[in-house]
Amino acid sequence: MRQVRLSAPDDLEGWRDAARSLAEAEVRPEQVVWEVEGGAQDLFAVPAPATAAPSFAVPRAFFDLAKSAICHSDPERFALLYELLFRLRQDRRAIEDAADPLVRRLQKLAKEVRRDIHKMHAFVRFREVEQPDGSVRFVSFFEPDHHIVRAASGFFVRRFTNMRWSILTPELSVHWDGETLTEGPGAQRSEAPSGDPLEDMWKTYCASIFNPARLKIGAMLKEMPKKYWRNMPETALVQPLIAGAQAREAEMITKSREAKEVAAAGEREALAAERRLEPGSNVRKAWEALMEEARGCTRCDLYKCGTQTVFGEGPLDATILFVGEQPGDQEDLAGRPFVGPAGQLFDASLQAAGIDRSTTYVTNAVKHFKFEQRGKKRIHSKPNGYEVDACRWWQEQERGLIKPPLTVALGATAARSLTGKTVTISKVRGSPLALADGSECWVTVHPSFLLRIPEEDRRHDERARFVEDLKQIRTRAAELVS
Repeated sequence: MRQVRLSAPDDLEGWRDAARSLAEAEVRPEQVVWEVEGGAQDLFAVPAPATAAPSFAVPRAFFDLAKSAICHSDPERFALLYELLFRLRQDRRAIEDAADPLVRRLQKLAKEVRRDIHKMHAFVRFREVEQPDGSVRFVSFFEPDHHIVRAASGFFVRRFTNMRWSILTPELSVHWDGETLTEGPGAQRSEAPSGDPLEDMWKTYCASIFNPARLKIGAMLKEMPKKYWRNMPETALVQPLIAGAQAREAEMITKSREAKEVAAAGEREALAAERRLEPGSNVRKAWEALMEEARGCTRCDLYKCGTQTVFGEGPLDATILFVGEQPGDQEDLAGRPFVGPAGQLFDASLQAAGIDRSTTYVTNAVKHFKFEQRGKKRIHSKPNGYEVDACRWWQEQERGLIKPPLTVALGATAARSLTGKTVTISKVRGSPLALADGSECWVTVHPSFLLRIPEEDRRHDERARFVEDLKQIRTRAAELVS
């Protein structure tokens, strides 16, 4: 019997070195005992052989699988991985058999670890703590199901590079000082702060975007189990918001269209008054917090391509909200939407239609520039459905704060982001679509479409039609707020 003692529960390097040596020596899986430092020793076991240079290679898919599965809390994970490695030495395609019980079990472990990492990324809440030297550190307490702290910490280093922070967990704590990530012993919940001044603003933001018509309690609990609620300040709002959701939804359904419009006009007037307050108002703070959060968005891989997140801009009491497809080359560099050639045509068309852009809010369905590099040029590449759906959350939060009575989809991608389904522009152009929140959506072409028309006569006609669309939108927006 061979014994391998690893330095930590997630010691991938130690496991890999030992596993390779054991496989080279043709030690069968049932002859190996895997232990972590601090555990009980097998008195009848002998040490594993010293590490030797490997004479065989394994598929990349196995290493990716091991990287996640080894962080699981299942005590058999080391033995299961070694059993698969032992098979791969004879058959490199063994990992491709998705029906194999061993492969399925390891994939299940890896999936649960990835989900746990996702939960940590989503549910860690930092609280501000003043240090004895007068500096500030942000501290959070989290209880993962598996040994994921090291694997998940890189996300926080990248996202909060300029902050000094600590994440405390029962098994391990990590600390970032702005330059170096260090580890420390585990901690108890009592060692973490219980609140800070920023929490009131965060609760205001969460309450302001709550939509009872879209509440699905089962889905919410599946994505945010109650075990995480103790460490999240906004969850104190969940029970009262749920309690009033059914009554609020029934009220929205039973009201007549005319009554809805009157109520919406009154609400809009009140919201507009609030949003015209100084930059320190609650809605302004919530929007600024949302924009800051979007700068660190990693919901899809497009954050790796663009220079920066290009968030929406405009007054928070805007009557009309325009949604485009994605930032272009110049928008990506400037960090502002619609400033390139399509943006210039958009501004000219708005002016021709009698709309002052400074009174509208302009954003995009996708917040990062997707492109193909051709020589020195970056050529626009259309975002796919997954990327649009992943970024839809930001557009919904913007609309949730601004609550525009009329939203304009510039192009098919924007229409999909707003309606959740594929839309043919020629079929819906010129008439309103109802959105989930009861407001109207109008669909027209994207200004970049007009730039791509080669025939001068057709280009002139299409631009004139675009201006007519904008005039109709201006008139309808005025009716909705009158």
